[in-house]
Parts: sequence; structure tokens; C-alpha cells
Amino acid sequence: MPQTLASLITSFILTFLLTPLVIGFFKKKNIMDKPGGRKIHIGDTPSMGGIAIFMGVVIALLIWMPMLGLQKFKFFYGAIGIMFIVGLRDDLVPVRPIVKLAAQLLSSCMVIFLMDIKLNSLYGILTIEEIPYIISFFLSLFTLIVVTNSYNLIDGLDGLASSIGIIAFFFFGIYFFLVGQTYYSMVCFAFIGALIAFLNFNWEPSRIFMGDTGALLIGFALAVVTIKFIDYNHYLPAETPFKLNSSIAVGISVIIIPLFDTLRVFISRAIKKKSPFSPDKTHIHHILMRLGFSHSGTTLIMIATNIVIICIALALDFLGDNILVPTIIGLCILLSLMLDQILQANIRRKKKEVVKNFRRD
Repeated sequence: MPQTLASLITSFILTFLLTPLVIGFFKKKNIMDKPGGRKIHIGDTPSMGGIAIFMGVVIALLIWMPMLGLQKFKFFYGAIGIMFIVGLRDDLVPVRPIVKLAAQLLSSCMVIFLMDIKLNSLYGILTIEEIPYIISFFLSLFTLIVVTNSYNLIDGLDGLASSIGIIAFFFFGIYFFLVGQTYYSMVCFAFIGALIAFLNFNWEPSRIFMGDTGALLIGFALAVVTIKFIDYNHYLPAETPFKLNSSIAVGISVIIIPLFDTLRVFISRAIKKKSPFSPDKTHIHHILMRLGFSHSGTTLIMIATNIVIICIALALDFLGDNILVPTIIGLCILLSLMLDQILQANIRRKKKEVVKNFRRD
């Protein structure tokens, strides 16, 4: 535990000290993220805060992780390093989507083949356990890429991505510590420290964004620990303390905000016969802001929703994945439909007010 806490404190201090330097450097060089289009921030803002996060996490782990852990995680460091570099390049000079995908494929293959981080079965879903290796590989690859990009897509609001990252890493960090996976716990707590420090500069009004530099890095790290949690927890002996019965459902609930938001946006675009990758303002945080909530208010609502869903998943863990997974998905669909109905009612109310004011005039 001392080394885990030390990694958190060290990454916090380093990120807290480095972030103002990053802000000052990019302001001086006039390398800023300008408002307009889909962007909802006001004023030019630096967007490569991931530099401070990356340095804080990596240096903290290099200092405090034992040599055996460093040896075991060397390919993980290489994989997140690739994600960091391609994210930085994309923030400086936009790269083609195929280049970003290639980087994600390379990083994913590194952790799958060289660290054996993969989904080894369907964990009892539809009573299916073991699956062929080739299916395990592609399922793991798909999961890593989807989680990485889902997290990247929610980085559109002051403090949102940082807060969701803190919640997820905190859950996984505590779990890994309780089951004796100290190295994974250290990784999670190093990210927590860096994100808490970064949040000081990223909360409304934000002085800096993490950009793809941070979002791809953090999203990929979250994907890795999520897969590790699902697989490791499932194969723990039944009598092991802290073993959960619903590995998949609980893992999904922890990262439900980016996952479900991306899914609903893609479905919405498909219904409108638009490309799933075409930019628009249909994300949950866009809708909440259209209802009149501020940046911080919207972020707090989504944080609370994430925590409530995690608590529900833990409370109903005894149900097992076959029941709990569709329950969690159904709950999210219900909340999404309610939000859409509230938005439509708000739009109709505003139209009536406009008509009423027009008639008065």
C-alpha cells in the first residue's frame, strides 16, 4: 500500500507542477484550440494537457514500481507511449484516422500478445465459457479499440473525461489492491493522482484540455485494466474474498458513460442515415447543456449517474452476467429515452413561447 499511495502522490505533484508549464509554453507558441463548430468552449485554450499527465504517471511508476513490476509492464509502457505520441501528433498536426487506428492496433497487439491481456472466454454469457484463440484475439482487439475511442469521444466538456477517468481508475485500483494485484493497483493510482491534479486546471472554466494526447493514452489504459479486471475476477476461486459474480456487468458499469454515449450517438447517426463518424452535437453532454445546465453542472450529473450505475451493478452482482448485463443496458436505454423526451418537451415549450411572444408583438 505505501508504494501505491506513493505513486498517487508523486504523479499528483508532478502533474500539478508540469501542467502550468505546458499551459504557458503553448500559449507562448500560440498553439491553441480555438472555439467554433462542435466545440463548446469559449476562448482559445491549450489542448495538450496529456503531456503533463503522461509524464506524471510514467515518472511516478518508474520511481516506485519494483524492478520486477517494471519488467512485467515494459510492454504496457511502450503501448501507452505509442498512444501518447500519436495523440500528440494529432493535436499538433491532425493525422488521418487510418494512422490513429494503426497506432491503436499496434498498441493493442502489444498488450494482447506480449502481456497476455485478453478476454479468454465469454465468462458464462449465454452459458458460453471457453472460446477459440482467434475469437479471443479479435474480441480483445475490438474491446481495446472501442473503449479507447469511446473515452476519446467524451473529452468534449470541462472536467468530464478527467472525472470519469478518476472514478474508473479508483474502482479498478481498489479492486486490484484488495485481490493482491499490486502492480495494476499502482498503475491505476498513478493515473488517479495525475487526473486529480489535471482536474484543477480542467474544471470550468478550463485553462487546458487533455486533447487526444491525453484522451487516447487514458482511454487505452482504461481498456487494458477493464479487460484485466473481467478476466482475472472471473477465474478467481469461488471462495476468494472480494470475488464478484458478474465480471462483465460490473466492468461495463464502471466505463458505462463513454461506452453507452458512443453507442447511442452511433445508432442515432445511423437512423438519420449519416456516417457513424460524422461530427454532431448529439452526445449526452451536448443534450444536457441544451437543457440549460452549465459545464460543471453537466459534468456533475454524469459523474453522479456513473457512480449510481456502479453501485447498482455491485448491489445486484449476485444476479450474474446473464441477467445483470441486459439490466444495466436496459437501465441506460431507459435513462436515454427519458433524456430525449425531456429535450423534446423543452424544445416544444420554447417554440410555444416564441409563437406567443410573436403574437404579442
